[in-house]
Amino acid sequence: MRILITAPYNEQGQQTLAEKLGEVVYRPWKDLGRAFHEDELIELLAETKADALITEHDHVTAKVITANPHLQFIGVCRGTPSNVSLETAKAMGIPVFHTPARNAQAVAEMFLATVIDLMRNTYAGVAWLKDRNWTADAHTSYLQFKGNEMAGKTIGMVGFGAVGQRIASMVENFPCSIKFYDPYLENFDARYTKTSLEDVFASSDIVSIHLPVNEATIGMIDKSLISKMRPDAIFVNTARASVVKRDDLLEALENKRIRGAVLDVFDHEPPDEKDYRIINLPNVLATPHIAGATHEVEDHHVEIMNNRIMTWFAQEKVN
Repeated sequence: MRILITAPYNEQGQQTLAEKLGEVVYRPWKDLGRAFHEDELIELLAETKADALITEHDHVTAKVITANPHLQFIGVCRGTPSNVSLETAKAMGIPVFHTPARNAQAVAEMFLATVIDLMRNTYAGVAWLKDRNWTADAHTSYLQFKGNEMAGKTIGMVGFGAVGQRIASMVENFPCSIKFYDPYLENFDARYTKTSLEDVFASSDIVSIHLPVNEATIGMIDKSLISKMRPDAIFVNTARASVVKRDDLLEALENKRIRGAVLDVFDHEPPDEKDYRIINLPNVLATPHIAGATHEVEDHHVEIMNNRIMTWFAQEKVN
């Protein structure tokens, strides 16, 4: 078997695949500077005569899959394989593997860093200091940028998968109380409280969104929920922008109906003018979709992907 890998993949992971399955052809999208478009990917698959594909952000469309019906599997080094035409792959009998939780630690750490920065007015204080506003009165900054501790706060999670649970485990010793809304989760740690979506918004100091994008979740977070938040509450979204109605969040932030927001995702990437209205608000800490961007995430997805592929091949042999 010849496996084309366009995702970032460490040498050890490549070597494992080569030893177990055959030849590896490594053409990471990073060398191109962007994801491969469908025609480029079709050409690359033909050129390398690949029997399988491991991708990350490339456009694995219906056209790509239809042109390569011989693929034994498609691996997607992402939490959700949203860049792959899953219906086409299923119709053609090609299994698709992905790497859920590959960035759980990265996103959880980013949550902690940014929420604490917002609560402690860190960036405003840094800007004040760099602008040389520190005069002889050393107490000015102490009073002006006094913030809040995370300890003792209630964090409400909308969706309680790998990322939400990782955050919960990291903040339990602050300590923080954790409640969550997730209708699909039945078994969970008794230290956490499962509750309604409305209660998460009404009773939490920090509301954090951890939803996938599907027909049920697009636009799910709207004015009716945001309006339930307390005036001193913080809204966090490191998941996907489309699950939140942008205008409703903008209205709440501009009118200071909530304390602020930490946002890593936007309706348009790169942002449009309305996105920048949100980004530029003084009560918003915005980052350019980097919550999951760590070097270690690439090692995590290699380990998860290799385990999934090897498990599948082992089961195929048994069957």
